[in-house]
Amino acid sequence: MRHNLALLIGGLLIVTLAACNTVQGVGRDIESVGRAGKDVMH
Repeated sequence: MRHNLALLIGGLLIVTLAACNTVQGVGRDIESVGRAGKDVMH
C-alpha cells in the first residue's frame, strides 16, 4: 500500500511540475498533489 501511494504521489508530482510554468501554478499544483495524497490515505 505504501509503495503504491509513493508511486502515485511521485507520478502526480512529476506531471504537475512538468505542466506548470508560473510560481502561482506551482503552488496550485503542489496543493492538488497534497489533496490527492490525502484522499488516497482515507
